[in-house]
Amino acid sequence: MGNEVPERERDGTRVLVTGSAGMLGTELVLLLRREFDVIPADLTEFDVRDSGATDAFVAGATPDVVINCAAYTDVDGAESDPEAAFDVNASGAGNVAAAAEKVGARVVHVSTDYVFDGTSDRPYTETDEPSPLGVYGRSKLAGERRIAEVSSKALIVRTAWLYGHAGANFIEKMLSLASSGGPLRVVDDQVGAPTYVRDLGEAMRELIAVGATGVVNATNRGSCSWFEFAREILDLTGHRDVSIEPVTSEEFPRPAPRPGYSVLSLARLVSLTGKEPRSWQNALGEYLAER
Repeated sequence: MGNEVPERERDGTRVLVTGSAGMLGTELVLLLRREFDVIPADLTEFDVRDSGATDAFVAGATPDVVINCAAYTDVDGAESDPEAAFDVNASGAGNVAAAAEKVGARVVHVSTDYVFDGTSDRPYTETDEPSPLGVYGRSKLAGERRIAEVSSKALIVRTAWLYGHAGANFIEKMLSLASSGGPLRVVDDQVGAPTYVRDLGEAMRELIAVGATGVVNATNRGSCSWFEFAREILDLTGHRDVSIEPVTSEEFPRPAPRPGYSVLSLARLVSLTGKEPRSWQNALGEYLAER
């Protein structure tokens, strides 16, 4: 799923992407414009927190599908400024869904593994009861619920541990630290699925194509700890001599609590699309080859 993906025959579908300048939004616009008429929208076009402006822009764009990538993603910052997180992730998401509903458009919303508390001993399914630990997760869960209240045909895609070429991410942070000689101390008791936004975007395209609704998990296949992810990054980039030490979450305190285990089951995604996501290791290799 590289940049060489051919342009598909356009079917006239108009897709509005909010948060189009973000990491996922940037990739989605590049991917979807090969097949659909894409309308990118970021803060310069309208603010999702403003219901009137959101209604007006969506009505003028006349989309068939609205993909909401606009989000407050500062997990630690949300702890000290919960109002900001809820304004975007809950109220803003609800505004986008309501505006889409008014013009008869399908709404696709991006959510997170952080709606779970991480105490499961198996991958979380879409029907597991959410129990977020921090403000960020609570704000995203509130957004999911507001969307479900106002939209009759919403698709909520839960994902995790995103990285991509448009914006700061864990990979670039690790490589920057490695370039300075280290040593690195990385948490080894939080387990999830690193996910390349290109693969997430392709999964979302497939879900839209089959008319999926409800909640669907979408990540790369497999799981690892942040330490294991960092070790793979260093190994693949020739930094095997850089010292890297596994630490516990308690040894590396952050303002926001993180789930210890937030792997998401991909069974529903595979059932709906008929496609198995590639492994996080293969996706990482492609990302590194394109840096």
